[in-house]
Amino acid sequence: MQFTLQSQLPDSDSLLVPVVQNSGTDAVHELISQMTGIPADLVKADFKATLKEVQTLYYSRENQSRRIFLLGLGEKPRNSDIINAFRSFVHKRKTNLPQEIAVSFMHGTAPEQLAAWVECAANGLLLGCYDIGRYKTNNNKEGVPKLLLETVHLALPEEQLAPARQSLDKGVATAQTQLRIFDLVNAPANKKTPQTLADWALESGKEFGYSVQVLQKQALEQQGFHALLAVGRGSETDPVFIVLEYKPEQPPLRKIGLVGKGVTFDTGGISIKPSSNMHYMKSDMGGAAAVLGIVELAARLKLPFHLVGAIPATENSVDAKSIRPGDVIGSYNGKTIEVIDTDAEGRLILADGLSYVVRNFQPEVLIDLATLTGSCIRALGTYASGLFANNDDLANALLQAGEATGERLWRLPLWDEYRKELNSDVADIKNFSGSPAAGAITAAKFLEDFIEKHANWAHLDIAGMAMADSEFSSQKSATGYGIRLLAEFLEKLARQS
Repeated sequence: MQFTLQSQLPDSDSLLVPVVQNSGTDAVHELISQMTGIPADLVKADFKATLKEVQTLYYSRENQSRRIFLLGLGEKPRNSDIINAFRSFVHKRKTNLPQEIAVSFMHGTAPEQLAAWVECAANGLLLGCYDIGRYKTNNNKEGVPKLLLETVHLALPEEQLAPARQSLDKGVATAQTQLRIFDLVNAPANKKTPQTLADWALESGKEFGYSVQVLQKQALEQQGFHALLAVGRGSETDPVFIVLEYKPEQPPLRKIGLVGKGVTFDTGGISIKPSSNMHYMKSDMGGAAAVLGIVELAARLKLPFHLVGAIPATENSVDAKSIRPGDVIGSYNGKTIEVIDTDAEGRLILADGLSYVVRNFQPEVLIDLATLTGSCIRALGTYASGLFANNDDLANALLQAGEATGERLWRLPLWDEYRKELNSDVADIKNFSGSPAAGAITAAKFLEDFIEKHANWAHLDIAGMAMADSEFSSQKSATGYGIRLLAEFLEKLARQS
């Protein structure tokens, strides 16, 4: 899909007009009335501009049939609402949209909102093209309907064209990365091994200009990734540790360390999961996907930060070699861990990843993302991720980024009292408290033992957000959660520096 920016409405057979649900829409109704000959009161009566509402109007001009789509954005649209409205519009009309369409931001949009709206519109239009049926055998056969939409003309006042260009480029780049991440997260485990994540990173780094190092099993053994190796013991595919490093051309403002949980399939190990939702465990690498996505996007957008991404990648499988409840294992930073529950494996591999990044790169900010606990889903549902941080400024910056993007966070405590739940009689720490209460908190407290006393750390438990029910698929599917959140966090950090 190609985009153009222009200062007047193009002579297009199809026009899309986004409309906010408030009294300011009268000018839009009058414009539509002038173009179509339909009374403005009738347009207003039939179209309320609720979020994702679409009204199609047909009219003739110069003996040519034309149509206008009115797209409702709701009363107080957030950026995420605008994205989802445009995404829904394309998704529902994939096979009957024309090759060319114009989008008007000429009326009803405040000037200070235009750049953000252009970014969101481009992002949503591209995401609406996504086809989850990657492995269907009839996808490329003759006669299967395909998306026809190829060109989108965005019309807005001339004085807004320059700032909108950068926003448009950002919206397109973000969507292109998100679409690649959708494919990765939605892929089944037999199409997505730890090495698949490594290959994805290597190809992305080569294309977008950042370095990637992949540590294979022998290197993991030599360097002491004991927890990662222990989790991967039961799988026929070896674990890997992926290090991504993006450096801007100019001196970086800050060095940011990012660690993502990369369990490409999680059976729960010996502490095996129930079968009802185990097929969704292909998404247990959602944290890794977010790290892969934001490093690629930072390279695309040339953000002014030195980013270090680390992904411990493995499967958690059941085998004679699998770790067992009660086993004591080592870790990268030397601490011993009593394994109470083999389904609490994510924190084990993150422990190695966090220690590695701090010891080898000394980042000024350290953030990890993981589909870590069902406890977090029970606490927050599928509307927000859990945020744990030992630095209030970092926590507030992430909370603000979450509100700005719609990828929301809710802060939970890291009080020292919870640490006693992880005391072990036989090792330095145990990986699970054994209690059904405060599971997300005690998981975060476990990770805190492996950050090497880093003073600017945040843990994001994204278990309820990496995959979600939506109108875009019949089952849960990838959301790309974390990419826009971290991009907003970094861009605001850059503005403040």
